Amino acid sequence: MFMFVIRRLLVSIMVVLASVTLVFFILNVLPGNPAEMMLGPNATPETLQNLNESLGLNKSLLVQYFDYMRGFLKGDLGESFITKKPVIDQLLAQLPATLSLAGASIAIAVILGMVLGVLSAVYQNKAIDYVVRMISLFSISMPTFWLGILLILIFSVHLQWLPAIGNGSLRQLILPACCLGIASAGSLSRLVRNSVLEVLNEQFVVTLRAKGLPEKLVLCKHVLRNALIPTVTMIGIVAGELLSGAVVTETVFSRQGIGRVVVEAIMQKDIPLVQAAILIAAIFYIIVNLLVDISYTYIDPRIRSKH
Repeated sequence: MFMFVIRRLLVSIMVVLASVTLVFFILNVLPGNPAEMMLGPNATPETLQNLNESLGLNKSLLVQYFDYMRGFLKGDLGESFITKKPVIDQLLAQLPATLSLAGASIAIAVILGMVLGVLSAVYQNKAIDYVVRMISLFSISMPTFWLGILLILIFSVHLQWLPAIGNGSLRQLILPACCLGIASAGSLSRLVRNSVLEVLNEQFVVTLRAKGLPEKLVLCKHVLRNALIPTVTMIGIVAGELLSGAVVTETVFSRQGIGRVVVEAIMQKDIPLVQAAILIAAIFYIIVNLLVDISYTYIDPRIRSKH
């Protein structure tokens, strides 16, 4: 088990380094000069040259890359081109708002997805099954920004139950969390349904029923546990998608967070800030997948015995 975790950590570190490298070169080969965007069209060539030198943009791309990697290995992700402040400080200040949104969204997606998926499987080809499948298809097909606007119109404008924008309170978190969670619950419920149906048709389930075990015990203790492997994998994928989906949701609901910072940084071509934000997202996604891999060993004893 210990060696399994070590191997996964080493792979995760390699993925982080590859992500940093890829993001650096993609952002730096995009058209547009940050100095020109900061100074405007009326800047003189001498002023542009001085700013490029102060930002280090006059160096070759490889030199910039090695300078960035040296700082990255020391924990220094650079300074923002716009604010001149360390980008890590700016992002850490916004991280709690984004994590609270992502955490609440994941909880909603998992609860809704599991409940709807199990109901759909248990009542296969009945009215509940058809309703759940329609709800799942609706949530999968619905764009996040459209769902966010719809929730604002219903619960903020017409019913006036919940605030539409802002941070700081649980009531302000409900609508954006529901927006992200509902959008992901559909795909999760379909996977849960298929996994549960597959396990329900296994021979050991027939044997357990023949022995007289209550249906609830068979479902909760035996069927769900065997259906958890693909479900947990999907939860890991959904968690990564929810963090990236926070960019749109934070913009729609005017929330503070890393998503809005990234949007503003891209518009201003603030390369160090964008790189650091993508790096944090990559690390979050890798940590989630590492936890998913470790959880396999607890869900299925056969996997644990191999490691």
